[in-house]
Amino acid sequence: MGQSAEFGKFLKAMRSRLSPEVAGAGTTPGARRVPGLRREEVARLAGVSTDYYVRLEQGRNIHPSRTVLDAVSRALRLDSSEHAHMLDLLENCAGTPRPSGSTVQGVRPALRNLLDAVGDVPAMVLGRRSDVLAGNRMAFLLFTDFPALPAAERNLTRWLILDSGARDLFRDWKTVAAEAAGALRLDVGRHPNDPQASQLVGELAVHSEHFRQWWAGHRVATRAAGTVRLHHPTVGDLELNFENLALPDDPDQTLRIYSARPGSPSSDALALLGSLGAPGAGQQREGIDVVAAPQETGKA
Repeated sequence: MGQSAEFGKFLKAMRSRLSPEVAGAGTTPGARRVPGLRREEVARLAGVSTDYYVRLEQGRNIHPSRTVLDAVSRALRLDSSEHAHMLDLLENCAGTPRPSGSTVQGVRPALRNLLDAVGDVPAMVLGRRSDVLAGNRMAFLLFTDFPALPAAERNLTRWLILDSGARDLFRDWKTVAAEAAGALRLDVGRHPNDPQASQLVGELAVHSEHFRQWWAGHRVATRAAGTVRLHHPTVGDLELNFENLALPDDPDQTLRIYSARPGSPSSDALALLGSLGAPGAGQQREGIDVVAAPQETGKA
């Protein structure tokens, strides 16, 4: 019943964030004891009975039709990421969860070559749980030297939330860290039986009050592209665009590339960072495999 409970908790969290006015539910007589919509208001908006919706939130009816799910999604104003997460939770509580896989996540040689080819800008390959699987020299100069970290700490979300250097680097740290937590929840929804993910979530919850709040809110997030504002201790302020490129042959891996607008101060700062970092010990590594989980042998 664990995933049934997660499905219900997600619906409840999404319901609690909506006001009747925003959701178009009107007003229901009586004082509100909880934030957000009432169950009967969601049911009315979705065109289902209150009893049926209550059973959904309680995990007692985990076989709704796609039509009903789409209606509930519209009633709760879910975005595409939240809708996909809802379906993942339902799939994993209604049937056999998809295998999470515990083998080492390998990076194909062609991807390492691609990291070399974009060596003038930071690039990384992120795997399950946002493990940093590989990166080029510029990525490790801009963020942190992930290959030098202990294997269990080579994770972008862990670094973002727990490392003080990340807080200093990202000028909008709270927004970036919250999105990373939301992306981790998406991964957990797809792979609920992953012990490494459970361990990561537990560690973050123990050490970060911010993470506990984000996780309790069941926020999910994913962005294919965006912008980050940084203050690097060596080269100062940068504003970089990033692209998350899905890898069809490696569905649990993402190529993330950062770039600056040509001719901008940020572009000059990146070039300066590369030139300053070039002579450093250990900083000539291009397209290096980081591999965060050395327990088993994975594909190369």
